[in-house]
Amino acid sequence: MDFSDTPEDAAFRREVQEFVAKELPPDMRAPDEMTLGVGVGEDPRDMEWLKKLATRGWVAPSWPTEYGGAGLPAMQQFIFNEEMARARAPRPNYIAIGMVGPTTIVHGTEEQKSEHLPGILSGEIYWCQGFSEPESGSDLASLQTRAVEDGDDFIINGQKIWTSGAHRADRMIMLARTDSDGPKHKGLSYFFLDMHAPGVTVRPLTNMAEMHSFNEVFFDNVRVPKKDMLGELNRGWYVALTTLAFERSGIVNAVALQQLLGEIVEATRPYRRAGDVHARNELADRAIEVHVAIMLSHRVASVQAKGQMPIQEASITKLYCSELGQRIARTAVGLAGLYGQLGPGSPWAPLMGRIERTYLIQVGATLAGGTSEIQRNIIATRGLGLPRN
Repeated sequence: MDFSDTPEDAAFRREVQEFVAKELPPDMRAPDEMTLGVGVGEDPRDMEWLKKLATRGWVAPSWPTEYGGAGLPAMQQFIFNEEMARARAPRPNYIAIGMVGPTTIVHGTEEQKSEHLPGILSGEIYWCQGFSEPESGSDLASLQTRAVEDGDDFIINGQKIWTSGAHRADRMIMLARTDSDGPKHKGLSYFFLDMHAPGVTVRPLTNMAEMHSFNEVFFDNVRVPKKDMLGELNRGWYVALTTLAFERSGIVNAVALQQLLGEIVEATRPYRRAGDVHARNELADRAIEVHVAIMLSHRVASVQAKGQMPIQEASITKLYCSELGQRIARTAVGLAGLYGQLGPGSPWAPLMGRIERTYLIQVGATLAGGTSEIQRNIIATRGLGLPRN
């Protein structure tokens, strides 16, 4: 693979870098734990940044121009994401822009695109993702939230959990069971749900780092119009695979891990003994692994540039980055010693307590977005052609 930019891509990279240097205030650059996907874009200034991106068509650069994007090829979208990650630019409404919009463009009717895409681009409509349930996380197809046809509507009852940003979302993409008699993968349908509809209840879930981004959501006879089903009845699983492929295919996490490691090297220097070979070797291992993560992201981009869907490639990248994040966090705490256990607010905490916070956040990295076990199953069956049993 040729990792060098073409002349056109190099010019675009410089254009993005110059735009960010001019338009992004230094105090809007997110800390590492936000860049790694924990934040849900709650800074009110995020909308100001969204409007600046809109002047270039860069809210959703790879969307077709007829839907409000810039129509950029896949490799330039990758370059854009990479440079935004290196600048630690905020990602407001990223579930909507990075997952809901692309899935709607692939599977939606023209009416659905006209109704939902403008609100995503403007930032006026905030979205969340309702897939996981208390008993259906790794085995997502076993979910039990039900949608029953009733005239021009579906009536939905059930529960979702670990729903990022649900406490401020206007809409939700969700899976619900519409057929209990057939194979579990073939009885699901994919819906757009109004979070302000009667019967929707949101309760906060606070993680170990004492951050509130997750929620549990309950549905009590919630009506969803049939026009808000995306794709075909009972074939929502295949629509969801599109969403998950977009979720797992970015460069953002790999760049964030590289930046975090660089800060850890400097922040733990006072706690390391001169000539500590073990510490030096461990940091060298992490540095090599970060470079591998970036190369895996380039592989995903190369598949996308060919017009293909990077199913197993995206799973490889997600699996590697989430487990690498945990190794980096363990390395940081180990090198900082007892100081690494101090949280934000302590004057003795290295990186203002972000080592402790990152360690706690990374515990869930191999669960969120599909567990490591699920990623390995996808790699085995879709990538290597191994039998399911």
